[in-house]
Amino acid sequence: MKIEIKKNGAAVIITFDTRAEDFESDYERNKFFRELHGWNQTVPNGSKKYEYRRPGLLDEIPHIKVADSAFIVALEHMKRMEQFFDEWHDKVHYDMMKIMMQNKDMRQLAHKTEEQR
Repeated sequence: MKIEIKKNGAAVIITFDTRAEDFESDYERNKFFRELHGWNQTVPNGSKKYEYRRPGLLDEIPHIKVADSAFIVALEHMKRMEQFFDEWHDKVHYDMMKIMMQNKDMRQLAHKTEEQR
């Protein structure tokens, strides 16, 4: 995924922590992750299998994965991410920190992310 950061490299690093004991079930916890990351659905039909991509929020927002629960998005997408995490405020703790990245560093990081996929 190519990420372009506007406004002189202004970006936001987002970290989050799910509190497993606060979720009513594994299903509800999985729902959070599916809404965030999306998921691949496989539907068996006789001898055939059909696969569908069910997009999540991060399929729509360019981002760079830093760790399992940390990623970087452009500053312009911060509000949308904040709204998503606010919907889960009683079960997920998150932090956002504005950062500045040089364009060359951003390109290098984006390239590394592509190689890891």
